[in-house]
Amino acid sequence: MIVTTILAASIGSQVLIPVIILGIMGLVFGIILAIAAKFFSVQTDPRVEEITAILPGANCGGCGKAGCSGYADAVVHDGAPVNLCAPGGAEVAAHIARIMGTEAGSMQKKAAVFHCSSGGYKNTNWKYTYDGIESCKSAASIAGGPNACFWGCIGYNDCLKACMFGAISLDENGMRVVDWDKCTACGACVKACPRKLIELVPQNCAVHIKCSSLAKGPDAKAVCGTGNPCIGCGICARKCPVQAITVSNNLARIDYDKCINCGLCAKACPTKAILDLLAGSRKKAEIDPEACIGCAICVKACPVEAISGELKQAHSIDKEKCVGCGICIEKCPKKAIRMQD
Repeated sequence: MIVTTILAASIGSQVLIPVIILGIMGLVFGIILAIAAKFFSVQTDPRVEEITAILPGANCGGCGKAGCSGYADAVVHDGAPVNLCAPGGAEVAAHIARIMGTEAGSMQKKAAVFHCSSGGYKNTNWKYTYDGIESCKSAASIAGGPNACFWGCIGYNDCLKACMFGAISLDENGMRVVDWDKCTACGACVKACPRKLIELVPQNCAVHIKCSSLAKGPDAKAVCGTGNPCIGCGICARKCPVQAITVSNNLARIDYDKCINCGLCAKACPTKAILDLLAGSRKKAEIDPEACIGCAICVKACPVEAISGELKQAHSIDKEKCVGCGICIEKCPKKAIRMQD
């Protein structure tokens, strides 16, 4: 009995002593860590957390940063613009601006546009049958891709898969359709396309070139599945009243900062490579003769010379020439011009 008691006491002490030692060590290390945390802590700006909480949390990378927290940190510490969050839009930009004590500035909502009219079930010419991973990136790495046009859409929908907002879908012909109401201009589809066929453009722009081919005219026609390639003829550039179109490497390009949505380029294009979303529904400008003071500001501003009139007399608009660009409305000091069907 005595031996058993002594043995139990011995075992108890063998267990208790290490526990006490570990407890003391934990206490000491805890004190050391607490002191280190106090003296070596990095002060964080509370505005970073405020901005992060406001951001939508999509972590899409459209702002150019790794995620929403990275963008918030860049705004506070690096002076990044407050209006780079495309999913958040103007509302989020305004909130961030208030936190930072700055102005949000104007923010034109953008959306994705495809600069190619092929890539569907029946409008693409193929040079070989691709049997592999259904990925545009994978297909493009084999002999330049399976489609005859080296610059055309491959059609395996990497863009659709990359869109986390469900803004890209397929129509009955297998063509990609962008829902501009859902599109946040995050740029994920732009990065996913190996052919760089997608561009983020202002949603108020209605005229787009649906081709990215750099091939010469006859070659472009030979491989295009739709028969509507840009052949680099330059007619559109010559028709544009504001020099918004340039042609280089056999391809026309639109400067959306200059484009006035007149649609003259689309009408003139011999291959119908330019899409005009306002075709058939474009409104015309009309001057209220009672409000017009005859200042001639609109006459000078009209890019197609559709307005005429003597100084200090009511001006008039030639409806046949008017392209509905709306520049005259912006310039009129008396707000005497409006758009009508």
